[in-house]
Amino acid sequence: NWLFLKGKVLEMDKQYKVGVVGATGMVGQRFVTLLENHPWFKLTTLAASGRSAGKTYEEAVGSRWAMTTPMPESVKKLVVLDASKVEEVASQVDFIFCAVNMPKDEIKALEEAYAKAECPVVSNNSANRWTPDVPMVVPEINADHIRIIDAQRKRLGTKCGFIAVKSNCSLQSYVPALHPLMKYGVEQALVCTYQAISGAGRTFETWPEMIDNVIPYIGGEEEKSEQEPMKLWGHIEGDKIVNAAEPNITAQCLRVPVSDGHMAACFVSFKGEKPSLEQIKADWAAFSGRAQELKLPSAPRQFLHYFEEADRPQTKLDRMLEGGMAVSIGRLRPDTQYDYKFVCLSHNTLRGAAGGAVLLAELLCAEGYITRK
Repeated sequence: NWLFLKGKVLEMDKQYKVGVVGATGMVGQRFVTLLENHPWFKLTTLAASGRSAGKTYEEAVGSRWAMTTPMPESVKKLVVLDASKVEEVASQVDFIFCAVNMPKDEIKALEEAYAKAECPVVSNNSANRWTPDVPMVVPEINADHIRIIDAQRKRLGTKCGFIAVKSNCSLQSYVPALHPLMKYGVEQALVCTYQAISGAGRTFETWPEMIDNVIPYIGGEEEKSEQEPMKLWGHIEGDKIVNAAEPNITAQCLRVPVSDGHMAACFVSFKGEKPSLEQIKADWAAFSGRAQELKLPSAPRQFLHYFEEADRPQTKLDRMLEGGMAVSIGRLRPDTQYDYKFVCLSHNTLRGAAGGAVLLAELLCAEGYITRK
């Protein structure tokens, strides 16, 4: 069973050994389910806080299993390690996914400790997103940013270790839709996001207050939604990533009573002559990135899907498009104050969180930044 990648032959019985740090939380659980049958990655190590350490994964999670699919049999009896024992965890894996729930300064220190232990870190956390030499990558949009890892390794004094992060989950709905339009000179965008409760690591069972309710505030989310795209659209300059200066984005973020799936209403204006509706749809249909070029296992074949129906995309119908890794777009039409408006949808714990991190790890492996010990 062989996979041909970039002219090299990868033997499937030599999978990368992978650990999940923060394995008991909702995103950690999603990592566990995504890695169950992954063709490149074998989940060998689970780590969490000291209170879970020493228990089997089944015992540590207990009644808090939040996925719709059962806990994989292969992980139930794995003994959970203490995430703070960096050397012990790092020695058992080729790299880790990090999805811990801790204060940001503690997350930064923990991720850097793993990197300095020569263990690459692919992080779902926000703590290192603004570290200048840490790439924040959506593989279809800015795969070239992984080259900054060379500078980061020099700073850390490592040969193999580094940190790479994925962006905020809400960005995954509207930024991919805006990206193919940047060539027309996007001047400003207004975005209203309608975000699922799983983005807060919750279910309706654990957050009954969300039933029949909308909360017009998600702490820090609007700042992330306005600022993180600037890093995605930035460029490498020396030993750091320099953020883009435009477009100007303003955002309003609401928590809505939906289990999974972040929707966004997006309004966009262009500097010069605006493209036609037909041209925008054609650009969306034709768009692909490095993930599709490399045919990475988690990459959607068609990244952006446009629906002509007036009532699509819908969260319940469309969030699982291409395994939850594609972005759905609809209702493109002229606006009275901006040039155009449209809606878009992405699955927040798949494309937006764990799935996006798995895709990033696949890119890093394919490009030679993660290697087997």
